[in-house]
Amino acid sequence: MTDFHRALRSLKVWDTELPAFDPAGAPPEPLPLFHDWFTAAVAAGQTEPHTLSLATADEAGRPDVRIVMLHDADARGWHFATHATSAKGRQLAATPEAALAFYWPVQGRQVRIRGHVTTGTPEEAYADLHARTTGALASALVGRQSEVLDSPGTLAEASARAWERAAAEPDAEAPTWTLYVVEPTEVEFFQGDARRRHLRLRYRRTPDGWTRELLWP
Repeated sequence: MTDFHRALRSLKVWDTELPAFDPAGAPPEPLPLFHDWFTAAVAAGQTEPHTLSLATADEAGRPDVRIVMLHDADARGWHFATHATSAKGRQLAATPEAALAFYWPVQGRQVRIRGHVTTGTPEEAYADLHARTTGALASALVGRQSEVLDSPGTLAEASARAWERAAAEPDAEAPTWTLYVVEPTEVEFFQGDARRRHLRLRYRRTPDGWTRELLWP
């Protein structure tokens, strides 16, 4: 057995006490339950609970996925931001549909979201960027996300210039910075169970509102 396989086989799943979840008591819409689960994950000490997997599709229909940060979750949908010129920005411009996945292993919970993607206004993108740290602004000012990089040294030089500008011009604009909102058509809540009797509650949007249904694990 290789070191990799030995390490893989040694891992435990949910080596902690998992919370109870009664789907019968779930709210009629998914957003309040997401807010409850998110704040519970924070309270339980989950590392970076605001990070999520974002899946899009390229022009050939091939799936693409990466980790991004949640910026908000409100009546409009789930918010994140990136450069419109990045790979995900270009993919969303061509096919404005996405899937999101949160995983909070400290409580054995997942939340999955699928839906249509819209863009916020330039004013919203500006407010989003400038509500964050100097480092976030510096990173946005570097730009060129997903382009080919010739060396780490080139990145270091561009980053240093961007940090200097961000510190000197805290109101500087990053023209391609864009706020995206996933307007959900499906939201699934997964509660893990030590005996593998996992609970899956799916909300589906219909013309009459949200419908709830349980899924086999």
